[in-house]
Amino acid sequence: MPRLTTPVVPAGTLNRAPQPELPVGDLLLRPWSPADAGALLTAYADPAIQRWHARTVESRKEAEDLIAQYNHGWRAETSASWAITDPAVLGRVAFRIIDLDEGTAEIAYWVTAAARGRGAASRAVIALSQWALDDLGLHRLDLQHAVANTASCRVADKAGYAYEATLRSAVLHADGWHDMHLHARIAGDATASASSSPNATTSTPPSQPNSTPASPP
Repeated sequence: MPRLTTPVVPAGTLNRAPQPELPVGDLLLRPWSPADAGALLTAYADPAIQRWHARTVESRKEAEDLIAQYNHGWRAETSASWAITDPAVLGRVAFRIIDLDEGTAEIAYWVTAAARGRGAASRAVIALSQWALDDLGLHRLDLQHAVANTASCRVADKAGYAYEATLRSAVLHADGWHDMHLHARIAGDATASASSSPNATTSTPPSQPNSTPASPP
């Protein structure tokens, strides 16, 4: 059917150029490399990361295949994934879904035990969000996390993602169905805002990761 609107971001905007590296202070967001397979396998062996994900990675071959999927997403313009590094791999920040026509994406993230407490997740989310809204030209970025993952809720708040809703029994994990918080950031929003997140003042044990449980491994 004919469109009544023009695409927010034209097709080809992503894959006509290599995926960029994004410096964030002492961190670097860079595309994943096959050489990162060992680091990815180690990260997904962490029970604190497994807790918030529906799938895991159990072999180097699976890690290599997953990295290939990450890089294919950029070429297909349907997703984009960066390793958070210092230069060791500290985590992942990604747009697990991108819709250039609609100008939307869903951001996801996790960090390893070595990166927790350093603000690595929030800094990575802020940097990638600014790039997507200011440079790429997306209009809306969604962020979902399990209601029980209060560390992830704090990351969303610090990165300027306003709380919008609670999605009841929305994502299935190994321990059952999880309610999810939906946050969003719109082009023109401030980088960070006064807290509107329901869990913003709730303390979280440091063993819990900053991760988005709805994201695939």
